Amino acid sequence: MRVLVSGGNRYIGLELVRELAAAGHTVTVTNSHEVELPAGVKRIQADRRVPGAFEAALKPVADQFDVFFDNTAFVPADILPMVELFRGNLAHYVFTSSQAVYRRSFVLPLREDFRRHSPDDDDHRKAYGVGKVRCENLLRAEFEKNGFPATTLRVGHTLGPRSPAATRDPIFFARIEAGRPVLIPGEGFACTQMIHINDVARAMVSLIGVDAVKGEAYNVVGTEVASIVGVVQLIGAAMDMAPRIVSVPMDTARKQRPALLHWGEALVGSAILSHDKLTALNGWRPRFGIEDGYRDSYTWFKREGRGLYTFDFEPEDRLLAQLENR
Repeated sequence: MRVLVSGGNRYIGLELVRELAAAGHTVTVTNSHEVELPAGVKRIQADRRVPGAFEAALKPVADQFDVFFDNTAFVPADILPMVELFRGNLAHYVFTSSQAVYRRSFVLPLREDFRRHSPDDDDHRKAYGVGKVRCENLLRAEFEKNGFPATTLRVGHTLGPRSPAATRDPIFFARIEAGRPVLIPGEGFACTQMIHINDVARAMVSLIGVDAVKGEAYNVVGTEVASIVGVVQLIGAAMDMAPRIVSVPMDTARKQRPALLHWGEALVGSAILSHDKLTALNGWRPRFGIEDGYRDSYTWFKREGRGLYTFDFEPEDRLLAQLENR
């Protein structure tokens, strides 16, 4: 298949490009930053943040692709030009959404038909998830009205090499290596799931050529579930080090800016997603559990990632001093 990937220069996107190339697909990436790509992969320079630049770069080649994995769309204004550009050209459009679309639920695991945020919710804390909901709604309407061949993938919390954010894997590695405490809200008993970026990429590739997935949404999450404090312990185990954990009273933790941890579950309670719909479809299964996923990520961090990130521990130090003076 002739496959186009937006992004493709780091994290899930680059992992996807590598999996596609290894599977023998003809791959093109479109992004704003050049990186080393597998042999034979082509690149189109385009910055989606510049109005009109993305569609201008893709218009001359819009009829040259069978599948488009859109990893860099966040609001309908990102999606609509792609629908108009590729309508009648593509066999399959795959949109990377997020577990952030779901509302909190007393019932777990969350299935694909569970309640999502309202598209008109203007709470700034939900902006990322609401933006993805709006994109999903647009694509679903296009499928129902015009047969636009879109699939939505609601990706859960990820781990793995080349994190775009220091606040994911890298800051845990840096804290534990330095003997710094890992501050967690309360006792850290809320549960979450983690999925390695390679497992996400393999799930994406597994959809190519499957007509049944068009018009559908799928959760893409790991099979292992752990408490927040458990995840931190597993990170330490992956590093062969013992993390020093400090519990922060929940009322204090909720006031911290930036948040103590990037997992929202730490503050609002467990979120576990069902992966049954996807695994029943084609037999895809994650290869990585939580501990071996972090071990893989830490191997990369030691080899080449350590110098790519900077960390600001001053807010943590102020909070530690505050807790000690209580």
